[in-house]
Amino acid sequence: MTGKLSTHVLDTATGQPGAGMRLDLFRIEGEHRELLGTFVTNADGRCDAPLLAGEALRAGTYALTFHAAEWRGDAPGFYDEITIRFVVDDPARSYHVPLALSPFGYSTYRGS
Repeated sequence: MTGKLSTHVLDTATGQPGAGMRLDLFRIEGEHRELLGTFVTNADGRCDAPLLAGEALRAGTYALTFHAAEWRGDAPGFYDEITIRFVVDDPARSYHVPLALSPFGYSTYRGS
């Protein structure tokens, strides 16, 4: 069994998927942040493939930065970028990091 990392974005103000949002994935090692990839959510608010899978998913600390202001465009909102840091402790498991956001708040949780 190999693990994977995935995400999705939901606009809770409209109840619609967060389609077209750019996000960056980083691996964090001490003070060093290594950019692993830049992705854009599809029409369902998800990425077309896992962000990491198999041997690319290693134990350690990661960060997902969601470019909320860029995605919102001219619509009002409070958040510029939303960064979620999390730890992968068992790379054989699947990790899902969703973002539910509105113009003035957001939430996340560890999914599977």
